[in-house]
Amino acid sequence: MRINGYDFHEHEDPPSSDRLAEAWRPYIDACIEAFGADRCMFESNFPVDKGSYSYPVYWNACKKLASGASATEKTDLFSGTAARVYRIEVPS
Repeated sequence: MRINGYDFHEHEDPPSSDRLAEAWRPYIDACIEAFGADRCMFESNFPVDKGSYSYPVYWNACKKLASGASATEKTDLFSGTAARVYRIEVPS
């Protein structure tokens, strides 16, 4: 999305999940380090971002960004934090 200073929307081909993860890693890692996975969550900005990359590519980039996280941290990042913040019951 051009608002964030990336030029993905200007390229002939959309970015891969590897490219997204590479571009975002410094910011995502800094946030998780500063706040902890239990206070962070992955979320999407779709449909707004579909002009730059696809929904599956976005979520695959998130998986790559979380690849070094523990199972508990991954749960927090992908669902746990959101469930707590929004008071959503997640089936076991």
